[in-house]
Amino acid sequence: DFTAGGTMVDHNGQARSVKDFAGKVVVLFFGFTQCPDVCPTSMAELAEAKKILEKNNKGDGDKIQGLFITIDPERDTLPVLKAYMGNFDPTFLALYATPEKLAELAKDYKVYYKKVDGKTPTSYTMDHSAGSYVYDTQGRLRLFTRYGSGAKVLAADIAQLFKQTS
Repeated sequence: DFTAGGTMVDHNGQARSVKDFAGKVVVLFFGFTQCPDVCPTSMAELAEAKKILEKNNKGDGDKIQGLFITIDPERDTLPVLKAYMGNFDPTFLALYATPEKLAELAKDYKVYYKKVDGKTPTSYTMDHSAGSYVYDTQGRLRLFTRYGSGAKVLAADIAQLFKQTS
């Protein structure tokens, strides 16, 4: 599993594990690039939380790593993922797993996802649970934030983690 020393490939083709982000608060979200609302809203809120922390805590924004794990490896290729992350923050990374590894990860994180057929074979959508997993600077899973909590609440939660682990 990703948190137990396992690796995934980021949108630049580099193998990554949670250990790569030691010293940073990691916010992990499962989604897909063709999501019409939940995924872009969640990533935009994370980008805004990062800006709030940068402004209010003088530099803490640099200590946040946004990670997006695609639940749609069929359509979300590395170039698609890279372009998608560019919409939110240049430091955020998208992670890719094979369908088999994705199923294991979803089980480990208790994430629900399911393909929902569309009018054509490529126009399907994905139902999925929405929320972010927040790791402290030591790589320990500390928090699950529900979708729609907002950037200010997320920034306040992350600020608390910085205080607890510094």
